Amino acid sequence: MSGLNVSLAYFLTVVVFGAAFRSLFRKWPRLSVAAEFPASYVLVACWLEVQTIKEVGEWAGGLGPDVTLTILFLVLLTHGVICAGATGNPSLTLMNFLLLETPTLHTLLALAAQFLGAHLALLGAGYYWALELNDMHMIKNLMSRECSTALRVSLVQGVFSECVCAFIYYLIYLSLKRRSALIRVPLVAAVLTFFSHSASDYTMAFLNPSLAYGLTFYCPGFTFTEYSVVYWLGPIFGKSNNIFVTYKHLILDNEA
Repeated sequence: MSGLNVSLAYFLTVVVFGAAFRSLFRKWPRLSVAAEFPASYVLVACWLEVQTIKEVGEWAGGLGPDVTLTILFLVLLTHGVICAGATGNPSLTLMNFLLLETPTLHTLLALAAQFLGAHLALLGAGYYWALELNDMHMIKNLMSRECSTALRVSLVQGVFSECVCAFIYYLIYLSLKRRSALIRVPLVAAVLTFFSHSASDYTMAFLNPSLAYGLTFYCPGFTFTEYSVVYWLGPIFGKSNNIFVTYKHLILDNEA
């Protein structure tokens, strides 16, 4: 359990950093777009540690899949609570732009903040693993250049998997958008945890381009372009189809 305690301390540190960063920028409403940076940083940094527990925790620390899924759900739940109003997800940012809810400049700045947060989270996690505070991190540090890619199928199958999962997820997300946070946040966390587990043999269903960038783009097996096609275009296709289906009557009325 000592190894897990180190990971829990890491999660707590990342969450406190994200919450402090968000509270700092709440004083300047015009800089609200900066909230996307900690939202992305916290999500990627915590998910990287969850991925480490999943990859080596079972035989280095005796941590089974049930522990990993529980931790992932709690991470997503905590992220939804402390990052309320920010998504840390470029796909959701683009969806809000397509729904005319955010202006162009705000969208571009949000996307830049999200990918910056993901990149810095990856660098920070690498430094954290290099400290080798437990057996899991020692092994992770040794295999960091040989990480296992989350994409375990062909490009066509990968795009299809991400597209289908994104379509279903955004259908649920839009239906919960106006619900109370007490209902919406736990349900969204549960849905994302379910998709991640169900698609673990395909793409992991990140449904988040910046998250995928931080978790698997640096792993060998596919090129940056191939990863981009699956993890960036796949969710965009699924989201676009979802918007068309959800708002089809409005689109057809405008055309008429």
